[in-house]
Amino acid sequence: MSKHAAGVDPVVEPAAAAAQVEATVAEASPAAAPALRTHDELKALAESGAAELGWDAPARDVIAWVERNFDLSSVAVACSMADAVLPALVADQMPGVDVLFLETGYHFPETYATRDEVAANLRVNVVDVLPENTVEQQDRLLGKDLFARDAAQCCALRKVAPLRRTLAGYELWFTGVRRDEAPTRTNTPLVTWDEANGLVKVNPVAAWTFDQLVQYSDDNLLPVNPLLSQGYPSIGCQPCTRKVAPGDDPRAGRWAGSDKTECGLHV
Repeated sequence: MSKHAAGVDPVVEPAAAAAQVEATVAEASPAAAPALRTHDELKALAESGAAELGWDAPARDVIAWVERNFDLSSVAVACSMADAVLPALVADQMPGVDVLFLETGYHFPETYATRDEVAANLRVNVVDVLPENTVEQQDRLLGKDLFARDAAQCCALRKVAPLRRTLAGYELWFTGVRRDEAPTRTNTPLVTWDEANGLVKVNPVAAWTFDQLVQYSDDNLLPVNPLLSQGYPSIGCQPCTRKVAPGDDPRAGRWAGSDKTECGLHV
């Protein structure tokens, strides 16, 4: 049981998510959820936060800044379910926060198990973010195993587009991007304006190392994907993720054999 465990919010399955959306539409009043601020207002807030927090403020200070400036309902945490450090850190100060899981249909069994453990043991609301088509529907429309023929299009359809649609309902999202993960991420700021998705993007653990992440997870008895200790320092969809040799780039196992290094969420 995690030290962060408290009230349980189960994973939102597709049918249940639809029902919840309908209920929200039917029952919400103007006071239930504040209207989202304009892009100009949010951009200014992102600039202010970046200036206040600098390059290496502690994760708790970054999250405290968010808690002071954003309503809980306007904030989401993106989590790949490789570990639960980011959801746990945010939930310590913003219990009940939405945690978005990109349900591509291609995850490892261990990843789904970690998602369920996070939902059961942390003070968060895990929400499955679904693409427009199931894997079977996509196979019928575009041919079987699109990931093997055009990984970029597969990621765009099953990750980038669904997340963008979902983020339209928020003012800010947290990510677990770290500067030590890959050369493409070495300049990751703590707070920035996400132009592509139209909201503030916050990376509280940008300055952390992989070892710090593991240590925090161990110290706080957090759920962790067992694949992390089996040669998978970066975990994505099962067909496109391979084990990494000791000492190699942590993301070398993602889309191995191709020149693709990012799924498109953080570029």
